[in-house]
Order: sequence, then structure tokens, then C-alpha cells
Amino acid sequence: MERRVATEAKTKPGAGSVEGFLAAQDPARQADCHTLVELMRESTGCDPVLWGPAIVGFDTYTYRYESGREGDWPIVGFSPRKQALTLYIMPGFDAYEPLLARLGKFSTGKSCLYLKRLSDVDMDVLRQLVDESVAAMRARYPRNA
Repeated sequence: MERRVATEAKTKPGAGSVEGFLAAQDPARQADCHTLVELMRESTGCDPVLWGPAIVGFDTYTYRYESGREGDWPIVGFSPRKQALTLYIMPGFDAYEPLLARLGKFSTGKSCLYLKRLSDVDMDVLRQLVDESVAAMRARYPRNA
């Protein structure tokens, strides 16, 4: 039987200050970041945590791949990247096509929603997308499992 070695995740929750991280962002980006903190805090009921040097995450789930590798990751989060605000919508987007059709200007990756600025999107639709994705993740990864 092949023995698999678990590798440790590189991005972990740290002791960094979310407020300090956000204060170091471009002033034009700071207001959007603070809005996302409040939206995600309300959606999860959790305080933000800085994951690695640049991801603001909320709540946590433990994933496990068939290879045996496992780790923790935020249920929802964001990172103010140079090109765009990157929102981590962990269930992906297949179930959210009707919401995406009403969202506004964005692009997506597998689980990433890229926004130039929050003024480009309908905030009520974004809130619904975040709320539904958080509910889906909590259903998929119950805390007492």
C-alpha cells in the first residue's frame, strides 16, 4: 500500500492584524475592503482573520482531498489584489447563475469572484451570493462532523 505524506497548507490563519492590513491598502480600495468586512461579518457571524499575508477570511472549514491531504480554509473571504478585489466564494458559481446575471461587472475563476470595485455591482445581489454560499458551505461541512 502506498503511503501518502500530508503536506502542510502554506496559507494559514495568523496573528496579523486585519485592521493593520486594511490600513496599508490603497486609500481608494480601503472603503471597499471595510464594506466587505462588514458584509462577510454579518453573513457569517464571525470576526475577520488574516490568512497568510493578504487574505481576510471568515469562519473556517476543514477540507480533505482523496489524496489524504487536508487543511483549513475560510468559508468566505477576500483579498484586495492589485488588479481586482478577489472574493473567495468556496462552493464555486454553478448554483448561482441567476444571481450572477444580476450582479453587474465581474469575472470569475473556479471559486474566485473578481471585482474592480464594489460600485460596479449590485450590493444586494452580492450580499445574497455571499449569504447563500456561506449556507452551502456550512451545510456541506457541518461543525460537529
